[in-house]
Amino acid sequence: MTRFATKYGILVAVDGSSESDASVRWAADEAVIRDLPLTLMHIIAPVVVTWPVRYLAASYAASQEDNAKHVIEQAQKVVHAAIGSLGRSIKTEVLHDGVVPGLVKASKHATTTVVGSRGLGAIGGSILGSVSRGLLHYARSPVAVIRPGQSAADATLPVLLGIDGSPASEAATSLAFDEASRRGVDLIALHAWSDVTVLAEFDVDWVEYEQEGHEILAERLAGWQEQYPDVSVRRRIVCDRAAHWLIDEAARAQLVVLGSRGRGGFTRMLLGSVSTAVAESSMTPVIVVRS
Repeated sequence: MTRFATKYGILVAVDGSSESDASVRWAADEAVIRDLPLTLMHIIAPVVVTWPVRYLAASYAASQEDNAKHVIEQAQKVVHAAIGSLGRSIKTEVLHDGVVPGLVKASKHATTTVVGSRGLGAIGGSILGSVSRGLLHYARSPVAVIRPGQSAADATLPVLLGIDGSPASEAATSLAFDEASRRGVDLIALHAWSDVTVLAEFDVDWVEYEQEGHEILAERLAGWQEQYPDVSVRRRIVCDRAAHWLIDEAARAQLVVLGSRGRGGFTRMLLGSVSTAVAESSMTPVIVVRS
């Protein structure tokens, strides 16, 4: 499926950090895979200063502009090292805004918005930074979260899809099939009955549930398999702890695609606990799709 053109194409937030460089490399490859333009965006956040340091505002603003130029140049070098020129349309843009609000507004005009798991000044190894978390909650396009230090993924590894039948899951299914088709790899569709541990507390007829789960997946995937006959689908049914199984399976995939909400949650406000856990813990790139 060919998605409509957007102003930014693949939009990647850059700030000069190692997380930013990793995001740029992934975004550059994604632009090639999906035949889309690539936009490198840096946002200069406003700084409020008052007396007696007001006189420093002008020099600080100038240093911000110089830093923005350096950050963009560094990101362009990363793109060139990753994909060369390839005749690719590479745009750059510097905005003056709050980082999260600015990226959220820009995401309305992007096919996918790419961000590092943490930016400059972030702490903690497994916790999403404020920018990535903010985008996952409020972005108007699918958000790809990339971790630094990821080695180049084996191009033969499958795309992993978490599916639960929600509207967000349906949108994620569309994107996952498109990604698998463009990459020429299999798609693993994983469905979990419950997000919590249930076998130890309830008398669950696993055989009956497994059969029902396969029927649900067959129904949810049928139309997409017809649209993408080139994509071989492997179905995985698990009883509980969807996040646990997705993180485990992600280690053997090149990309994870999830809906922003699973069972329950308020539209546009809550990020599903499964999506949060996988985005925080997976070492594989994760795309979260809003309904």
